[in-house]
Amino acid sequence: MPLKSLLLGSLAMIAFAGPACADTAPATGTDRSTYAPADFAQYGPVNALDMVRRIPGFAILSDNSGNRGFGQARGNVLINGQRVSAKANGAEAALGRIAVARVVRVEVLDGAQTDIPGLSGKVVNVITDGEGTTDGTWRYKIRLRENLPPSLNEGTLTLAGAKGALSWSLEADSSPQRAADAGWRLIQDGQGALLEQRNEDFTRVTDDVSLSGSLGWKPASGVIANLNAKIGVWEMDGKQISKTYPLGASEGRRLFQFAEDEWNAEIGGDYEFDAGPGRLKFIGLARHEHSPFIDRFQMAGLDGSGQYASSFTQTVDEGEYILRSEYALQTGQGRDWQISAEGAFNFLEAEAAFEEAIGGGPLVPVPLHLANSRVEERRGEVILTHGRALSPKLSLQVSGGVEYSELTQSGDAENARAFTRPKGISSLSWQQSDTLKFVGKVERRVGQLNFYDFISSVDLDLGNGQSGNTEIVPSQSWRYSLEVQKDFRDWGASTVRLIYVNLEDVVDQVPIGQGVGPGNIDSAKAYALETESTLKLSRLGFAGAELTATGRYYDTEADDPVTGIRRSINGHLIWDYNIELRQDVPRTDIAWGLVLEGFKQEPFYQLSDTQLSGNEPPFLMAYLEHKDIAGMTGKVALGNLTNQKDTYWRRVYAGDRNGALVRTEEYSRAFGPIFTVELKGKF
Repeated sequence: MPLKSLLLGSLAMIAFAGPACADTAPATGTDRSTYAPADFAQYGPVNALDMVRRIPGFAILSDNSGNRGFGQARGNVLINGQRVSAKANGAEAALGRIAVARVVRVEVLDGAQTDIPGLSGKVVNVITDGEGTTDGTWRYKIRLRENLPPSLNEGTLTLAGAKGALSWSLEADSSPQRAADAGWRLIQDGQGALLEQRNEDFTRVTDDVSLSGSLGWKPASGVIANLNAKIGVWEMDGKQISKTYPLGASEGRRLFQFAEDEWNAEIGGDYEFDAGPGRLKFIGLARHEHSPFIDRFQMAGLDGSGQYASSFTQTVDEGEYILRSEYALQTGQGRDWQISAEGAFNFLEAEAAFEEAIGGGPLVPVPLHLANSRVEERRGEVILTHGRALSPKLSLQVSGGVEYSELTQSGDAENARAFTRPKGISSLSWQQSDTLKFVGKVERRVGQLNFYDFISSVDLDLGNGQSGNTEIVPSQSWRYSLEVQKDFRDWGASTVRLIYVNLEDVVDQVPIGQGVGPGNIDSAKAYALETESTLKLSRLGFAGAELTATGRYYDTEADDPVTGIRRSINGHLIWDYNIELRQDVPRTDIAWGLVLEGFKQEPFYQLSDTQLSGNEPPFLMAYLEHKDIAGMTGKVALGNLTNQKDTYWRRVYAGDRNGALVRTEEYSRAFGPIFTVELKGKF
């Protein structure tokens, strides 16, 4: 469907709406809506996160979405008017540590009203209290899947309290992940003749355990101080076992194993106080990850032919250190200024080794360029921001500044470069009526670098790899967006965004020597439609029910550096959605629901092949919930009612993708139903 038709059709049909409670709408003014805890009572929330997730026409943006430092942070949740000075331990995690009893109210307002640069559109501010109280929440979940051991160690425990000017919170969390599928892979030549069949069985088991917490200090002097910290362990083990049936040759076996044992830690904080006519704030963050990887591959025919083995080991240390200062003051009613300065140091250090064994011999080291290297970036920026109310219903926020960045690489290659880039945002917000708001935004962005693009790696399963590139530069873009926020009162609310992005130096896959790897191409374009919407169904006779939907659609264009043909940006998302139908049955503690979700992305292009992974058909889950089982909330769910499968295809060409098609691979693997039982409560 053409993007223009899709946008027009979506705007015409988007009447999705739904207040936070079956019979209670939020208190609404010209600049914000306010929800009381009672407005969320029908959902049986345990913490503030449960509440925010039920705000109509709103979806939480992650604080750790790969953005550059704090100045370009995209988080849209505040706690007591403050942005959480963290990334992995950001606002969403903090909301999960706030028990329902501590929430005074939840405000929905425009980002331009917060005096925080970069925030625009719909923002949630959670106001808390709890003087002299100590409370907590807990959650325990069991997950059962075919061909996998049961997941019995998922759960969360939080504890929080306050006394005088001091508040604190703690959280212990275990979030294991399990994945498995099995089925046939078909391998054919360029004319479609069968070359080989493989009966494959894939499993992956991941454990993710963390401890996090926060301290807040807010004395009567007006000083505000916060400290956030998190430490975690992430361990992953997986394997794929294949029985191979090549045409005209002996049956064989393939074994691919992979593992990672990571620890990570983050600490961040801020300190704000009166200084002259304004307020001065200092923000700091330090983050470190240590990640050893190991991949092993073996194959051979049952008759002993074709023996081959390989090993790729890599240890990566990466870190980020940020120091930021902000000085803000008001110069009149509806007029504010802020000047900010931010410095950051990022690094990645990798050590890797690749070995091969042919014909049953011992593993022999194979040289791998840019496998042992250290990449560093030192960055500084200064931004001036001004916000002004042009009228009671029209407000403007403008920010502009400059960024200076130094990139250095050492080890297998020595390189140093420096850049100076302009950046800024202009946002205009129009409250057309109590129920309709428009937010237009123009932004000049500098993209965040992925330091893994600077180092080389090997894919043992596919038999190819990625060459590191010492010449990558950060992408830049002009981003234009229009956000429409509509409150339909008893029918609900909807937020729709139209976005156009003009990219420069976009990172894609480019030829590097005899191989391929990440590199910059001159330009690309992207068009997008995004929505967060809720439709209240009580007015249609479906008491206590609502339909919520979040979705994104992208249309991207770039010139292929191998073929010269106009195509999509490599591996970019095309669309995704999550739709939930939920009914809180009136006059009972019972709720039930259905969740439908799906996604599709563009193919991944390399020098001589194209591949695409996905899932078909959409994933469907049904659940049943009881909100008072001896004071607890219990939920059972059955997932994959549509028998979704993991899908994959690959096309391999002679020489490069300008050559003839010589090989195709394809599979569709079932992973079966998923059954979960969850209990949660508060104390």
